[in-house]
Amino acid sequence: MPPLPDPALLLSRRQFVGAAALSAAIPMPARSPLVPQLSVGQPGGKTPDEVARDEEYWRAVAGQFQLPARITNLENGFWGVMPRPVFDAYQAHLARVNTDGVYYIRTSYAQHLEAARARVAAAVGANVEEIAFTRGATESMQALIGGYNRLKSGDAVLYGDLDYQGMQYAMNWLVARRGVRVVKIAMPEPATAARLLEAYAAALDANRDVRMMLLMHCSHKTGLIFPVTELVALARARGVDVLVDAAQSWGQIPFNVASLGADFVGLTVQKWIAGPIGLGAIYIRKDRLPDIDRMMADEDQPADSILSRVHSGTVNFAAALTAPAALDFHERVGPANKAARLRYLRDRWVNAVRGVPGVEILTPDEPGRAGGMTSFRLNGTTTEHNQRLVETLRDRYDLFTARRTGIARGDCVRVTPAIYNGMADVDRLAAAITELARA
Repeated sequence: MPPLPDPALLLSRRQFVGAAALSAAIPMPARSPLVPQLSVGQPGGKTPDEVARDEEYWRAVAGQFQLPARITNLENGFWGVMPRPVFDAYQAHLARVNTDGVYYIRTSYAQHLEAARARVAAAVGANVEEIAFTRGATESMQALIGGYNRLKSGDAVLYGDLDYQGMQYAMNWLVARRGVRVVKIAMPEPATAARLLEAYAAALDANRDVRMMLLMHCSHKTGLIFPVTELVALARARGVDVLVDAAQSWGQIPFNVASLGADFVGLTVQKWIAGPIGLGAIYIRKDRLPDIDRMMADEDQPADSILSRVHSGTVNFAAALTAPAALDFHERVGPANKAARLRYLRDRWVNAVRGVPGVEILTPDEPGRAGGMTSFRLNGTTTEHNQRLVETLRDRYDLFTARRTGIARGDCVRVTPAIYNGMADVDRLAAAITELARA
């Protein structure tokens, strides 16, 4: 496989805007015109696991990012910085929107936006009428939770301690909004697929009034990957609908909405797909659209359109238009290659510290339960001491991580490498954790 495209090969912003002005009425192609049309493949015909260990290849990938000189960012679960080709595409779209202004937005933009929406739908394995853009996974999930109309007074809803806080708040809001009861459960530690299935089955069997359940695909707190397909089937057998928060999974691990079996999914383009900030998507299976209310009785879009389930007002037009460029880069590297690389980096530092006295790894090694993200505790610290640990890793070792709270059994420190991180980065982390554990 040849090296990734050099930014110098991209069209200049002036060239792009000039061409766009001459062809404003021509829809954008499904693929971004800003990235060279190079085939997606594996370096030298290697398997994803072999690619994951090819440090020379990943240095070439890292060369596509603009990274800080001093600090090593291991907190990529917040959002993913755009690689240069995507950043250049975003700037070109910003220039076009800013140059052609309202004229462009009221003429060709709708066709270009539809092409971008179709590209996202294809990437996640959905039909275009099942996908709508949002400003992020939070807005997507809030639209699903708030719009889910099959609840009646006296029903119950369920979520877990590892679910995203903003989604927990939205579920709690349903008490006043829908007159429901909230059931919150704690995830087992250590977690396995079997123990997770047992926990949810026990909770649903003990609360027969549950009608809707929130479920993260990959926890933003610990990196735990839930057996979503099995949990959706378990819930459906009990008459329970599941709303899946996939903010941390699409782009980090192999992903397809059909394989989840869920009818309602919230997505983001700004994390592991490395698109612009403020871009997400919502998935509603077509035959389940009536079960989600129109956003504030939206009348701009037909009632049978998913676009009526989200109404964000004036949005960052350029962000949505950049989605195809972000997907070009994602597919150029290869989703399977990315997933294998992230898991390899995770395993490398985890294997180095697992067994060190005082180090507790929260995410299990069980196949399918971890991607690139994993959290740890040090010497039993489960409170605000974790913030001091984060600061020590930052100030003494130049390693940037994050404290995660809201876990039933206590706080932790989250480590999230990206595809631009190298083996040396996670080796330094392992050495730092070992040194601190023995201090």
